[in-house]
Amino acid sequence: MKLNDSRNPAMVMDLYELTMSYGYFKECDWNTRVAFDLFYRKNPDGGGYAIAGGLEQIIDYIEHLHFEEADIAYLRSLNLFDEDFLTYLRDFSFKGDLYAFPEGTVIYPNEPVITVVAPMIDAQLVETSLLLHFNHQSLIATKASRIVRAADGRPVSDMGARRAHNMDAAVYGARAAYIGGAAGTATVLAAQMFGIPAIGTMAHSWVMGFPDELTAFNKYAKTYPDNTVLLVDTYNVLKSGIPNAIKTAKEVLAPMGRRLKAIRIDSGDLAYLSKRSREMLDDAGLFDCRIIVSNSLDEYTITSLLNQESTIDSFGVGERLITSKNDPVFGGVYKLAAIEKDGVFQPKIKISENPEKITNPGLKQVYRIFNEEDYAVADLIAGYDETLDFSKPVPYIDPQSPWKRNAFENCYAAALQVHIFKSGKRIYKLPSLDEIRAHVADQLNNKVWAEELRFEYPHQHYLAMTPSYYRMKMSLLDNGR
Repeated sequence: MKLNDSRNPAMVMDLYELTMSYGYFKECDWNTRVAFDLFYRKNPDGGGYAIAGGLEQIIDYIEHLHFEEADIAYLRSLNLFDEDFLTYLRDFSFKGDLYAFPEGTVIYPNEPVITVVAPMIDAQLVETSLLLHFNHQSLIATKASRIVRAADGRPVSDMGARRAHNMDAAVYGARAAYIGGAAGTATVLAAQMFGIPAIGTMAHSWVMGFPDELTAFNKYAKTYPDNTVLLVDTYNVLKSGIPNAIKTAKEVLAPMGRRLKAIRIDSGDLAYLSKRSREMLDDAGLFDCRIIVSNSLDEYTITSLLNQESTIDSFGVGERLITSKNDPVFGGVYKLAAIEKDGVFQPKIKISENPEKITNPGLKQVYRIFNEEDYAVADLIAGYDETLDFSKPVPYIDPQSPWKRNAFENCYAAALQVHIFKSGKRIYKLPSLDEIRAHVADQLNNKVWAEELRFEYPHQHYLAMTPSYYRMKMSLLDNGR
């Protein structure tokens, strides 16, 4: 496929979505409305939270969802569908409702981050694209937020495009990394498309392309006197790279009234080399020259480097960010929750031999419960038609210990899902990327318990249920048995 070929995102779906939709079309009242929930079952990296990503791309996908003549011709060639169904697809557009947590919301397992309420064919056809956007960007945004937190205020930049799984993964991964707190990206298209700060230095090939390292540094400084960042590990950091960087700073930049902005180390013992480099730079009067490091970094290596009292000022993170190397699968799923009958949504539950795969049935509301200090103490699932009064104690059930009597007291609640599409029309105003990024930072810094942010054995956020919702779920389980 050529890079500039026109691809129709509507065709990015599993074939079973089409075959099932055809079955509905032929055998059912396909205008019957159903509710599907998109949720996930565990946090990546064994963490205590995740970040919801990809909603803007989901919205764009739904707004432009259609089938072109070339798509219809291809589907006809499969010999699976009759002409009535192909005619239906030719005129198809999404006609349902969609509810979602705003992008950048801190999320937890087993709560409906997105709910689709739509005619059954509409709800079925959007499954794959919703999942792929949500899973990919939530995964990378979560990984970025962990890495940024490990850096403890030092800038982290995405440098992972060359190790991403393809071009789209590089571009939208950079977007997700920025939401998660990355300061910039080396991926030019992502910087152009989303307004992310573009970052970049030099390559080893530049240094190797000149007769010697000093000449390479001098030529680079003359070309970029206001943004000279020198890569010092091509030959030997301490015996060659740093001494030559100091010479360039004094003999080329200083006469122009410029300063050496930074040096970058891309290999070796980064803790030791950063400390020795800092000493050499300071001895030369280059106190303001920053030290940037890269080379297979993640939250664990960065934490180790800082624990070793390294003198690193910022981090360039590549493949372990853009692929979430430690845990590369987010695991979001899309499950039927309810079917409308005579104007009432009947709850549906998936029962499994694996308890973690039993779903939370029915149409529902999700609230985040905050204490008087504005910290989130739990999330609460309630039936969609329940009214809760937080001016007095609100009883709840902890599904992990349902025999206990619990109540939220001196708390307030915020509904998490917002209405995005109504009868196929978007009614939601998209926030800017910087607003999403700020939303993430505000939650992690001011709303989430520090114990949930630990990398090792974090506190698991409570997901509670109202008593009536819990009883409804248990009743469905009993009937299923």
